[in-house]
This record gives sequence, structure tokens and C-alpha cells, in this order.
Amino acid sequence: MNAQKVELAGWGRTAPSAARLVESTAHDLASSWPDLVASPRGVIARGLGRAYGDAAQNGGGTVVRIRPGADPISIDEQAGVATVDAGVSFDELLRTIVPRGWFVPVTPGTRFITVGGAVASDIHGKNHHADRSFGHHVTRFGLLLADGSHVDVTPESDADLWWATIGGMGLTGIITDVTFRLMPIETSRCRVETRRVGCLDDLLAQMEANDADVRYSVAWVDLVATGDRLGRAVLQLGDHAGIADLESADASLLVDPLAFSPKTLLSVPPVPNVMSRPAVRVFNELWYRRAPRHHVGLESITGFFHPLDGIGNWNRFYGASGFLQYQFVVPFDAVDVLRTIVTRLAASGCASAISVLKRFGAASGGLLSFPQPGWTLTFDVPAALAGLAPLLAEFDELVIGAGGRHYLAKDAHTTPDVIRAGYPRLDEWKAIRRRVDPDGFWASDQARRLDLL
Repeated sequence: MNAQKVELAGWGRTAPSAARLVESTAHDLASSWPDLVASPRGVIARGLGRAYGDAAQNGGGTVVRIRPGADPISIDEQAGVATVDAGVSFDELLRTIVPRGWFVPVTPGTRFITVGGAVASDIHGKNHHADRSFGHHVTRFGLLLADGSHVDVTPESDADLWWATIGGMGLTGIITDVTFRLMPIETSRCRVETRRVGCLDDLLAQMEANDADVRYSVAWVDLVATGDRLGRAVLQLGDHAGIADLESADASLLVDPLAFSPKTLLSVPPVPNVMSRPAVRVFNELWYRRAPRHHVGLESITGFFHPLDGIGNWNRFYGASGFLQYQFVVPFDAVDVLRTIVTRLAASGCASAISVLKRFGAASGGLLSFPQPGWTLTFDVPAALAGLAPLLAEFDELVIGAGGRHYLAKDAHTTPDVIRAGYPRLDEWKAIRRRVDPDGFWASDQARRLDLL
């Protein structure tokens, strides 16, 4: 076990705190348990630090980064399932399974998260309306409890602990390994239909109309444009390409149809905040104009699912003060709230270049899982932006008033009251947590900030 005192922050780089960082395989944690138990402010697990806020920080306490073991990925080809160490990244996982004809059932917008983090955050992707969240595809996981014991958890063995852990932000224990279903694929390409959409109302109508026909659906939304162009967007609808798609589009791809070797093209050095309103306006105009009015073609897995992974440390674009990523969901019948927030953002002077709209399907069942049926909008804004706090507080009220909620894996600003209102089963979750962790051993900066302990 390696331990050192370090300053840690989330991907948004807004609220760093100092903690003792321990790096260990899940197997080796048992031998270091007495040392971990002695931590003065508890322990929280950390993957690759891609939670945007303070969920994987523990100021004054201990943070455990789980490393993969000696044989971290096991695939049952016949059953179509994988058992993977919690510390394995999606990048490593995809490099292993894609050439063998498999894909993860759900992926977020980056490969640089861990499998354990995918369960703890119950991640969602462009296919939630069709395939739900990652937790829906998990069949078992190993969990290290606060008393140092290790248990295998399934929905049958302990349903309460199962649903408290999926989406539970690591506050029920350290996930050690995960078994989940895989998705068979014929190629490492995606067939993608791209549409340039002129306004928000047209975008909403097109996304609703295509729900039943496509596996993947996502829209980049221009949150700077106003007037008749309010909410203009680039909509992408897609699915995994088959051999026949390669034959008709580019026969040279048939030489190695499952080739997968993503690369980081450049890395951003420390820079001042370049995401000013004028700069973002120019970027959004160029991004919108470069998209075809309508096109159907092939894209790589990386290009379609993880475009920002080609830019290392892209979070540095926002300067030393960092940025907030705000993500909410409101029910489908509260579309007017979505429209109001888009309108207010465009009029406010906020500079948001990374703004994504998706439609959610059924919830997974996790007591603190974020997705529920409805519209979900995500946008990034510089943390130092003048007037940002009252604007987001206004949005919080609109979201909660509509029966919506905020994503804990993205959150860096909400309050205990906002989270309690958005997650009506919070007290039930707390009771299960107290059963397996009566002394509050598992703790994080976010858990203290939002009164989750």
C-alpha cells in the first residue's frame, strides 16, 4: 500500500482539498485495514477523478484509489458477460473487448472513468432512452464494508444494499469488482445520422419522434444563440455499424472491422480562462456551421462517444478557477421548464460551449440514481462567472418545482435541501447506509456538504 498527502479536486477543479491518498489493489486492502480504520475523517474511494465536483474528495481524511489486480478483466463469451476489477478504466476495458466483438452496455462521454465509478455514479449515456443506465446491466459486485469484511452483492442476496450502492457515490463501501452484461458488435464503427436543427422547438420534436427508432440520440445545443435561433442544435442519431454498413461505405474497413486504437491528439497546458462569452459565441457558430444540414455516415467509437478524449486535460480551458458542469433532469411534461432555462441561459451572458441534451427512459431503481424519464440538459460554465450562483439557484428552484433532480456525479454547488427534494428516497437510503456503516466510516466532501452522512 502506497500513501501520500495530496491535494485533490474534481474534474471541474473548483474546490480542492488535502487528503491522504492510498493506492492499492482491492485484494491488498484487507491487509491495510487497521491503518485505514484509523483515518480521522473516514475514507472514500476514487477512480480517475472524473466526477466534476467533490464526490471523490475527503479533506482531512483518506482517499483510496483502487488499482486493477493481476488479471483484471474476465470475459465469458458464451454468456456475454464480463467480470472486471473496479479500478479498470473504460479505456482499458474497451481496448480489450472491442477487438473481440463486444461493447459496454452504457458509456458516458469519456473513456477515462473506472468500472467502480460507473456503478457508484450509475452512469448513463446516449442510449438511456433505450437501454437505461449502467446499473441496469450489472448482475453482481463485490463490496468492501466498513467493518473490513467483503461481500458479494446481488439483487437477490441483499436488495437494499444493491440499490443503495448503485448510484450511491461510494458511500456504502468500496466496490472491488463488477459483473455486467456486454453488448455484441460486428464492427468498431457507428452509423450516425447528423442533422443541423434551427431552433429548440424543432429539436425537441425531432428527438421525441426518433426515440423508438434509434439506440443512440444526443444533441449539442447552442446556449448562446437567442431569438429565432434559440436552442439551435446539432442532433446525432446512431447505432453500431454492421459488416454490411462497412461494405457499402468503405470496403477497406473490412480488413480489420473491429480495429480499435484511440489516441489523444493534444494536451492542454495550464492556460487562463479562454471560455469568454465572445470566444464561445465564435466557437458555437463555427461548430454549428461545420455540421452538415443532413448526413448519414460512419464514425469511430471514439469520435461518436468520446470526442473530448482526444484533448488531454481539456478542463484547463477554463483557467485556474475551474468550471461547473450543471446537469438536471425534468419530466417530459415539464418541457416548459427546460425551455425557460435555455432562454435564461442565452440571455444571461453565460458562456457555455459544451451543452448536451438527451432523453431519459426508465429509472434503474437505485435510490440515489439520477436518471428518471424526462429531458436532461448538461452545460459547462466558468466557475468565476459573475452572477453565476444566483442564476443556478434560480434553476435549482425551477428543476425541483417541476419534479426534477440534479446529478450527484456532476454537482459542485447545490444544497442539502435541493438534493433532498430531488431524491425522495434519501431517508430510506440513509437507513440502509447506517445498517452497513453505523459509524460513518465512508465519507466524502460532497457527503458532508449535502448532508448525506
